[in-house]
Amino acid sequence: MISHRKGFRKLSLPADQRKALLRSLTTETIRHGRITTTQARAKEVRKHVDKMIQLAKRGDLHARRQAMAWIYDKQLVHAMFEQAATRYADRDGGYTRVVRTMPRSGDNS
Repeated sequence: MISHRKGFRKLSLPADQRKALLRSLTTETIRHGRITTTQARAKEVRKHVDKMIQLAKRGDLHARRQAMAWIYDKQLVHAMFEQAATRYADRDGGYTRVVRTMPRSGDNS
């Protein structure tokens, strides 16, 4: 069954915990360049990481404040805004990629 007209994955979490999880995964993805997580979480956090990179490419004050409202680390936001304009100048979207590495230990999914 395909889930048409569904806005996002709920990840079996209440709204506040889901938001905190996505914020922390976004912060760590930008900090380290890659993370190891479940496929559903990776697909969901991909939207937020792409949005933060778009904000960094825009580079104005309002975009910087929006990024600081989502990303936990202030110095990371400053570094991202300095590097994103040159690093992603030729790319209009699709900044992140979900790669399956290995089956999860425990339930093998």
